[in-house]
Amino acid sequence: MLKIEVKPGESIERALKRYKRKYRNTKRLDQIRSRQEYTKKSVERRKTLKKAQYKEQFLKEQEDQ
Repeated sequence: MLKIEVKPGESIERALKRYKRKYRNTKRLDQIRSRQEYTKKSVERRKTLKKAQYKEQFLKEQEDQ
């Protein structure tokens, strides 16, 4: 369970924004969406390979700079 304490002088909107950011970083919403429907293992494997290729290319570009 996420807990957000409102700091003195902080607006509720700002605290709500911190809560939403913290919730998004837990990736809970991604888990819920992935469980809504079955994905084949081959599709999952393709997705992870594509992500790894992107990450490798990104790191290589960062290294070149």
